[in-house]
Amino acid sequence: MSISTLAARNGLNGQTLCKQYKERISDYRDWNQLGHAGEYILYPEDLGPDMSLVETYLSNGDVYTVQTNKEAHGGKGALAAMIRGVATDAVSAVLKKIPLRKRLEVKTVTTDLARRRTMSICSATA
Repeated sequence: MSISTLAARNGLNGQTLCKQYKERISDYRDWNQLGHAGEYILYPEDLGPDMSLVETYLSNGDVYTVQTNKEAHGGKGALAAMIRGVATDAVSAVLKKIPLRKRLEVKTVTTDLARRRTMSICSATA
């Protein structure tokens, strides 16, 4: 159910409820990734031994590289990283922000069949 529907069912203004949710209820303004969320978000705690790395295109034409934990099967704890763009150097630089000890927990990374250069997120250079 959307916030607008919820607001309408309770006699509230949908725009006001949306603004209140974003500004007060959700703690969005205090989110520790707010400063760089336009470029990337990282959830190192969601890394696991078997990961997937895919490119996804959003409706506005932006392309993102998304890394997910296969064990989560698309549910809670699945998203480990979402990075604007697909350039190997840029994606690697963001993934290297994850502590090395955590990156070393990854044993396999499955990708689609898109042509791309090999990328290592486990190298010792952080």
